Formats: sequence, C-alpha cells, structure tokens
Amino acid sequence: MISVIIPVYNQAHSITKTLASLEAQTYQDLEIIIVNDGSTDGVDGVLENYLKNSQSNLQFIVLHQKNAGAPAARNRGYQESKGEYLFFCDADIVLAPEALQTLKETLDNNPSPAYAYSAFYFGKKFFKLWPFDAEKLKQMPYINSMSLLRRSAFPDGGWDESLKKFQDWDLWLTILEHNGIGVFIDKPLYVVVAQGQMSTWLPGFAYKLLPFLPAVKKYKKAMKIIKDKHGL
Repeated sequence: MISVIIPVYNQAHSITKTLASLEAQTYQDLEIIIVNDGSTDGVDGVLENYLKNSQSNLQFIVLHQKNAGAPAARNRGYQESKGEYLFFCDADIVLAPEALQTLKETLDNNPSPAYAYSAFYFGKKFFKLWPFDAEKLKQMPYINSMSLLRRSAFPDGGWDESLKKFQDWDLWLTILEHNGIGVFIDKPLYVVVAQGQMSTWLPGFAYKLLPFLPAVKKYKKAMKIIKDKHGL
C-alpha cells in the first residue's frame, strides 16, 4: 500500500484538484492522509463537501493541527500512516493517472534505490531533471518531495521541522548519508498548479547575475543552512 500524505495550509482553491487526480490513479491501493495545518481559508468545509460527494472507494483520513509548518504536518501524517511506500504530496499537485503506478513499478523493478522521482511541470514550465547523481545532489536541490519513498528508508528523525526552505533537499541528503539513492523516471508525472506562484520562480541566471535581489539572498542563506548541516 502507498500512504499519500498531504499537508494543507490555506489551499482550499487547489486541494480538490489534487484529490481528484488521486482518485483517478490507475494504482488504487492507497490511503490518503490529509493534514490540515491550521488553515483559515475554509478548507475544512471544502474537504468535507468533497469527501461527502466522492464516489471513490479510497480510504481518506483527515487530521487537524495548529499551524506548525509543512514538515510538522508531514511528520504527523507519517505517524498515522501504514503503507509500505510513502508519497508526500503537496496540495497544489495534479498527478497523471499513471503516476503512482509508474513510481511503484519502478521501485519494484529496481530493489536498490530508496525512492523514485520524475520530471514534472510547474505551470507550463517543464522541469526535465536528470538521472540520480549523488555529487550533484550534494551541490544543489533537484529532487522535490513528490517522490515515492520506501518506508524502510524514511529517516528516524523524519522531516526537519526547523527548516523553512529546502526541506526536501535535506531529506534526500539525510537518506544519502545512509546510503539511500534515488532512481529517475524520464517523463513528467505531475503538474504543480501555478496559481499566483509562478512570479516567485526565478530563472537560473538570476542567482548568478542578480545576487542583490532579496529572493536570491534568501535562497543563498537557506542553501548555506543545508550545506552547513550536512558538512558540504
């Protein structure tokens, strides 16, 4: 079974698209754990209405907590989960129907890797990515949380709740320190629904040519925190 863990904070506008894409999965041995991280936008009512009208046979579990951040919400979901595989899914993701089946079959056919990850779209922008490279992972974050992870490889400490940025990079580096590697699927398996978020994305050249931008300064500061933590 795959445990799909979704932290939700003020994403009433996008969560139903995410849930609909999960209900449409070709692989259906799922438990879907939604952790409402103290939302104030009426997401409770949206979830209640959606699940009341759902025709799916999937198991849905909705948990509530005071706002503590996505890492804490993911850890809470993990504690309640039972699946052999973990999929930490953001609440603004639309999965291709074959996404979870493809990820699971890839791990089933490759017993050594700890997790499988894929290319994806952020809005209309295509992030192709590349095959797993441990040295590249030490240099930069290129694998996000929408990867299928073996439960046996999930770190004892879980997600680092002190981090404000690069939580996924930290997770994969921690797994790498325990000899866990990833396997890449060279096809896009999901879309990040970019509703007002694309403006926060900066092209790669900005980080080299525009170091004075506040967003670039915050990015580099957060990167230093991760590198210091992992001795990179």
